[in-house]
Amino acid sequence: MITEQRVPLPHGIDLQCRVAGKPGRPLMVFLHGFPEAAFVWDEMLSHFSQSEQGGFFCVAPHMRGYGDSSAPPEVSAYRAKHLVQDIAALAQSFSAEPCVLVAHDWGGAVAWNLANQLPSLLKGLVIVNSPHPGTFLRELQSSPEQQSSSAYMNFLIRPDAEHLLAEDDYRRLWAFFTNMGAADGPHAWLTEAVKQQYRQVWGKGLTGALNYYRASPLRPPRDGDAAANAIQLPLEMLQVHVPTLVIWGMQDIALPPGLIDGLDAYVPDLTLHRIEEGTHWLVHEQPTRVAQLMQDWLARKPMARPPAGS
Repeated sequence: MITEQRVPLPHGIDLQCRVAGKPGRPLMVFLHGFPEAAFVWDEMLSHFSQSEQGGFFCVAPHMRGYGDSSAPPEVSAYRAKHLVQDIAALAQSFSAEPCVLVAHDWGGAVAWNLANQLPSLLKGLVIVNSPHPGTFLRELQSSPEQQSSSAYMNFLIRPDAEHLLAEDDYRRLWAFFTNMGAADGPHAWLTEAVKQQYRQVWGKGLTGALNYYRASPLRPPRDGDAAANAIQLPLEMLQVHVPTLVIWGMQDIALPPGLIDGLDAYVPDLTLHRIEEGTHWLVHEQPTRVAQLMQDWLARKPMARPPAGS
């Protein structure tokens, strides 16, 4: 059973979370992206809280700025160091032991940074279509395809983006989903019930979600804004020494497959699965397949298994 829990963090941020499983079991934390919310992980929470390996205690927060979680108004409050601080404190509030961290899209951006900065908090990292900062920076600086694919970021930092996205029952936000198809038909998962879940989250405000983009220079350069071209990241900020599973939908039009080229140079313990027919929205499209890939990977990684009888 999935329940809601509000978690106050020591640095004054509260995160509203969806939780499932027995407290005290090994912790698995799930991080959503834009323009999503914690509910996108519900099938995973149900699966892994009851898994054959003994079950995890599963926590999916609404990230800072989303839903009923704290939403500071300042753009600077959405810099990576603050987002990492949120998730580190959240994990430590539930368990003194390292957790398995699962993340998609912007959640993955936070997860990559946390894995680099605080590897002792993790015993495993699972990334679904979220670029590593090293390959993302490389592609934003040198790949016309990636620059074109990421051009929407420069729309999302506009001061009127909230108003434009909310127009006509969120017409432009639905397009983030419907511009991509799925193997079983165009965006078949986007039912009216799912839309209503999104409306409930978006109706609480879009500024926090957009501030992730406003606070980050990792976006395509343009006249008057050097953006990614002004950044250099040293290797020590990019290496991830945590066992990592990357699941990548190869039909992602925002994050083309070039982003996974050379990933093993930054992540020595890497398992990479390509899903040829998958798009950016794999968690919605193929939750059973994603869960099975995770389950198989966890079974091969003794460091990530719950102890017997937990």
